[in-house]
Amino acid sequence: MVLRNIVKIDEEKCNGCGQCVDACAEGAIKLVNGKAKLISETYCDGLGACIGHCPEDAITVEKKDADEFDENAAKKHLAKMHHNKEHSDFVCPGMMAKNLRKKGKKTKSKTAKVPSQLTHWPVQLKLVSPNASYFADADLLLVADCVPFAMADFHNRFLKEHTIVVGCPKLDDPDFYIEKLAAILKANKLNSLTVIHMEVPCCFGLNHIAQQAIAKSSTNLPFEDVTIDLQGNVNKTETVKS
Repeated sequence: MVLRNIVKIDEEKCNGCGQCVDACAEGAIKLVNGKAKLISETYCDGLGACIGHCPEDAITVEKKDADEFDENAAKKHLAKMHHNKEHSDFVCPGMMAKNLRKKGKKTKSKTAKVPSQLTHWPVQLKLVSPNASYFADADLLLVADCVPFAMADFHNRFLKEHTIVVGCPKLDDPDFYIEKLAAILKANKLNSLTVIHMEVPCCFGLNHIAQQAIAKSSTNLPFEDVTIDLQGNVNKTETVKS
């Protein structure tokens, strides 16, 4: 056992809604007799992606002596869940990791007049699993979630042939983002990292998140920092060395 962060569920507060089950990318939580249960410490990465999905505030993260997180065991557990249709607590289709396009193959949208360049799902940094296959050897974009709205050509200029995670450094928990991005960096060898944010002061927090995550993961990875103005233009680009 090691001293680490682990999810704690207050059964008295839990109403059995199952939202935490859907939110857990590792499949560590299951409904048992109408209550959410942590089925194995080895499946829980301790990042707490489930916390924000609990309407009863029944979930916290505590530091305690626990079994180490086992990525391989979690992957095998997820694979079994995804292929067993009899499970009632499998990962929600809306949050399940999906590769939307295969590398080297062009696909056309059946409905969109302008094809999307999105290659995977989900994209929210809170929801992605650090072990998702689309992070392997990826050119990763860490993007403030306002950027694609401001920038009309975001898909073709930046998103094409890239993996993306999005978040808001002002409204969301930066420490959680640092932990999650560090976990992605530890679990995968990225080809590159590009941080894209708006010119407003609060948005520059995304640069800090990237730097802290790189330091926490002990990864020597320089990244491109791109600033977008309110008219959707690239205002500034610079290389940040770790």
